[in-house]
Amino acid sequence: MKRILALTLLVLPLFAQQTPPPPAAPRETKVPQPVGKTLDNGLRVIVVPKPGIPLVAARLMIKAGAAADPKGRDGLAQLTASVLTKGTKTRTAEEIARGVEALGATLSAEAGWDSTSINISVMSSNLGKTMEYVADVARNATFAKAELDRERARTVDALQVTLEQPDAVAAIVASRLVFGEAPYGHNLEGLPVTLAKITRADLLKFHRTYYRPDNAVLVFAGDIQPDDAFSLATQRFGSWKKGPSPLPSPHFAGRGDSVGPRVVVIDMPEAGNSAVVIAGRGIRRTDPAFSQAIVTNMVLGGGYSSRLNQKIRIERGLSYGADSTFEARAEVGPFLATSQTKHVSAADLVEIMRSEIDRLAATDVPPTELVPRKAAVIGSFAFSLETTSGVVGRVSALALYGQPLSEINRYVPNMQAVTAEDVRKFAASHLASKDFSVVIAGNAKEFIEPLRKQFSEVEVISLSDLDLSSPTLRVRMKKE
Repeated sequence: MKRILALTLLVLPLFAQQTPPPPAAPRETKVPQPVGKTLDNGLRVIVVPKPGIPLVAARLMIKAGAAADPKGRDGLAQLTASVLTKGTKTRTAEEIARGVEALGATLSAEAGWDSTSINISVMSSNLGKTMEYVADVARNATFAKAELDRERARTVDALQVTLEQPDAVAAIVASRLVFGEAPYGHNLEGLPVTLAKITRADLLKFHRTYYRPDNAVLVFAGDIQPDDAFSLATQRFGSWKKGPSPLPSPHFAGRGDSVGPRVVVIDMPEAGNSAVVIAGRGIRRTDPAFSQAIVTNMVLGGGYSSRLNQKIRIERGLSYGADSTFEARAEVGPFLATSQTKHVSAADLVEIMRSEIDRLAATDVPPTELVPRKAAVIGSFAFSLETTSGVVGRVSALALYGQPLSEINRYVPNMQAVTAEDVRKFAASHLASKDFSVVIAGNAKEFIEPLRKQFSEVEVISLSDLDLSSPTLRVRMKKE
């Protein structure tokens, strides 16, 4: 027994000193070149043929999302999408659900910031019949008041639960701090107070304004040939009429330049832990530095081996995880670094996160770190192309942001080309913690004093005084 123990103690250090082998060169990820055509009514149709498995995914993408929500009607785009499949001029919600299910298909609709999508996945033999449902809900939705009221109540119930969670509260506050009253500043799903104001007339107007063929893209991927897809698109959507007037443009002007970053604490004494968000402005999807942003973020906060996660979870044990992201959108989207921890260590978490953000601009990332991080980016991209739905998502994003469709096969070379110098320069120009706002949602008394040692100005807002629909974040005091 002693001999076994001695051998174990001798061998363990050898294993501990070993480092993983470097990743192999990435395999070539080749997607069949997308083929496109624009119908006479302005509908753009894109097809990515992938024969072999008799499945097709398709997305009808409307180029308007939550950024187009009217002021005071936060959540309108998402509510419109949610009610879209709940009844048309010829089918009830139940008939739509049963009909789609009988075809072995899935049908869903959801809004993002810059677009709304109606998505299907189905056996190729049933594609034609399934597309009949897509065309029906896109063109003929009735938005019955009973369905609207039901979906609104469900959404409000879900939000009331969500808004008790410190991470959700901190994320919404961060958006307000970064974007103010600009379109990206509100909560995509809306808030109970804004959803209460939305009427059936609002849904009808949003649908009439944005759901039109000259503001839409139809993407197919899977077991279908381009000519067959174009023929099907013409059959189902060829009679769809163009909009009678120009599309309105969202007002993307953000907060004034004179307003600097803020440090805001949302006091939630009943919360089980504290959520930390460091937030600032990031990049557009069309930014020439997009590849550098993706690789830089993967080094900082993209996955288990990222710097934030290594420092916060593995070395310090302060959290189950930490991450960061650049949400690249039509206009400049947010950069977010997020984590959760015990209340007493929230201030420590802020200090570590800001330090790691700033360290990226100070020195080059060593090859032993950069090569695996780029491999993780490429692996994630390749994994997303394993399904027809994943291909549709990638191609739809290119179409939405006006990128050449050939870029889908340039993604891997572009990421491979990013150097350590590129990462350092990008971080120096885009990642400076002094330019970012800090939000902590949690039990303030547990961390407020050490936080004030880091920052000269800290705003504390109790949850009861918090107004997420206002850039000031505070409930207005009524005059006596």
